[in-house]
Amino acid sequence: MQTPEQVEPQDVARAKALVDAYQKVTKELSKVIVGQEAVIEQLMIAILARGHCLLEGVPGLAKTLMVRGLSQVMELSFRRIQFTPDLMPADITGTEVIHEDPTTGRRNLTFLQGPLFAQMILADEINRTPPKTQSSLLEAMQEHSVTVGGKTYPLAEPFFVLATQNPIEQEGTYPLPEAQRDRFLFLVKVVYPSRAEEREIVTRTTSAFSGKITPVITGDEIIACQEIVRKVPVPEHVLDFVLDLVRCTRPDEAESQADVKDLIEWGAGPRACQYLVLGGKVRAVLRGRFHVTIEDIEALAHPVLRHRIVPTFNAEAEGIAVDDIIDRILKAVPRGTPAKIL
Repeated sequence: MQTPEQVEPQDVARAKALVDAYQKVTKELSKVIVGQEAVIEQLMIAILARGHCLLEGVPGLAKTLMVRGLSQVMELSFRRIQFTPDLMPADITGTEVIHEDPTTGRRNLTFLQGPLFAQMILADEINRTPPKTQSSLLEAMQEHSVTVGGKTYPLAEPFFVLATQNPIEQEGTYPLPEAQRDRFLFLVKVVYPSRAEEREIVTRTTSAFSGKITPVITGDEIIACQEIVRKVPVPEHVLDFVLDLVRCTRPDEAESQADVKDLIEWGAGPRACQYLVLGGKVRAVLRGRFHVTIEDIEALAHPVLRHRIVPTFNAEAEGIAVDDIIDRILKAVPRGTPAKIL
């Protein structure tokens, strides 16, 4: 395994440049977004790890503004798709139409690209559309391509889907199937601002204040950053911690604690391990380290696992939330001892 001493000097220099870019991004976003530092950090980690995000929060918490601001600061093409019950898959991916050549009179099928053909997609209120339409995003999220009429069309890179859903308004909604929720790297909880932050929000939005975002990083630079973070080494004891943590969410596994087996109907799959490691690598770099620690994994455990654990009826009846279950597992999983680097 690659140890910190074996890292190439140019990779460390690029990692430092990535930290500078991240600081510039957060500074620019602060011109239009008040607070929400943890949410912005998780979004950036997901982007640099080549992942997608599901944002959950009540209306009015600037989720749409945050995603639009990210696209502007990164110079990425942006499209917002408002998911409604009557939205069809072709409304997202595009469709083939008959086009007649004015000179020859010959008719051909021409593909008209849908709003999915952008680099950053905001799937607004994704749980308001039926599963058939929700599933039209699966190929794009996994393969970064769209297939229509037997022909596959690649999407522009980098490509991200940031979806929002309202946790309190369930009438007329279609909850995302577990298989589709698993495609999202993070489920990010967007919470209410503090009193001081809310005062600043009210002051800005009821005055002549106008914040203008300046791009500080390009799509090509983001792709280069994604390559850098994958070179970050993961110590063996950290990898063991990731495996123990995820396997403890599965009630049938030997590693699972007795006090949580009755609370979990279905646990996280291998993709959770992959995303914990990738997210940990990005978080380490953003904090000036070129190696992953258990602290990085613990910090990302909730956004990675909370939408991959299905609680039992008993857990819901007792009012035990998924985040509470994750807290119990984190306390129970042993921390290995780092091996000495010779």
